[in-house]
Amino acid sequence: MYLLRRIEKYLRRSGTPATRFGRDAVRDPRFVFDLRCGREPRPPMRSRVSNYLDEREAQLGGGR
Repeated sequence: MYLLRRIEKYLRRSGTPATRFGRDAVRDPRFVFDLRCGREPRPPMRSRVSNYLDEREAQLGGGR
């Protein structure tokens, strides 16, 4: 899943814990763990997470 790879890359670059990411991005601290176990988010959730990552990656000084 592309979204999970993108999240994992962001977590490594930023040093953000998975629970913090889930809480900040979608108010669900288990979000990343659930994705790792096969959860498939619906399109609105994917869009929300993608927008969150766009903002955060811009702050880190780099894109995808």
